[in-house]
Amino acid sequence: MGPLNGIKVIDLTSMVSGPVAAMMLGDQGAEVVKVEPLAGEQLRHLGEPHNGLPSTFYSCNRNKKSLALDLKSNRGKQILWRLIEDADVLLQNFRPGAIERMGFSEEAVRKINPGIIFVSISGFGESGPYSHKRVYDPIIQGLSGATDIQADRKTGRPNMFRIILADKVSALTAAQAISSALFHRERSGEGQHIRLSMLEATVAFLWPEGMSGLVFADQQVDIRKTFSSIDLIYETSDGHITISVVSDKEWKGICEALGREELIEDERFCSALARRKNSDLRRQVIGAEVQKWTTDALLTKLDAADVPCAPLLDRAELLDHPQIRESQAIEHEQVTGFGEVRQARPAARFSQTESAIRLRAPRLGEHSREILASLGFSEQEQDSLIEDGIARQYG
Repeated sequence: MGPLNGIKVIDLTSMVSGPVAAMMLGDQGAEVVKVEPLAGEQLRHLGEPHNGLPSTFYSCNRNKKSLALDLKSNRGKQILWRLIEDADVLLQNFRPGAIERMGFSEEAVRKINPGIIFVSISGFGESGPYSHKRVYDPIIQGLSGATDIQADRKTGRPNMFRIILADKVSALTAAQAISSALFHRERSGEGQHIRLSMLEATVAFLWPEGMSGLVFADQQVDIRKTFSSIDLIYETSDGHITISVVSDKEWKGICEALGREELIEDERFCSALARRKNSDLRRQVIGAEVQKWTTDALLTKLDAADVPCAPLLDRAELLDHPQIRESQAIEHEQVTGFGEVRQARPAARFSQTESAIRLRAPRLGEHSREILASLGFSEQEQDSLIEDGIARQYG
């Protein structure tokens, strides 16, 4: 039984930011009903499907049940209103103003369910010149400064993270905020509206070190000239590794491991600030020494000196790395119709209320009849809704 057991979530979201937030709540025990159009949400149609479900959709929508509805119809809207009556959370990521035009504004919803946590995820917030623009992850990366952080050191050309960073950071922020709002409601009885923009969530995520040059207005610096990037990739004689040295003790350890003890007191590297200011030269000096070693031999030497280091794994190697296997960070499960399915285990491990992957991602409308029955619709009424194209049942 997860920590959110008994919490009911209505997930009206699509793509990644909202679905992953709802999925995390589901991992922690919440009952999540994914309400989507009769044709399915967009992410169902992206990527190569396996037995009808693309892998990204599968990973973003586990621990949910799917109800496919025509929310443009009055009968479809009435079904959603019934869901809202005893829901704890309503999560939507339509563009600002859309949920109101659909007839489900916070004010209207709260008349039916005063204590509900109403969550609105948008790209840019509800005001400003970009507020009504269509948005996907790359747009947020460009506007948030992420592409400047990832810029090529030699050419200065901006680059993007090769993952949907902004979407997933927004999902994490939303899931945490929802938990806090539920905690507040537990103490006060008050529901509330959580408004969250992908842009603000991403800027906040990048800020601590990525924007450190902007923190003190009276001492603003060009972070690109001083930032000691964490992308410390070094080439060995037979591969690549990463080494990250921050403290003086770690610097002493790497110098001794590489047989360059004279660098310990070198004024260019003898303090964390000096190493930061001379980061390019430091990487060159260390890089030249690293190339003299094989990967395994150097990692063993650095580990013995307590220097933070690791091999660079490709995505397939990740599955068999002893740390990943020992910690059971990836779950392997035989799922009917899909064979072996691998999923990242819910990262937060509770000692008393375990998170768990209980349900595979649903097919479109797979649980429509089940959910309609739980709302009091008779079998005849269910048949009518499906025959009239108001709801859709898989199979």
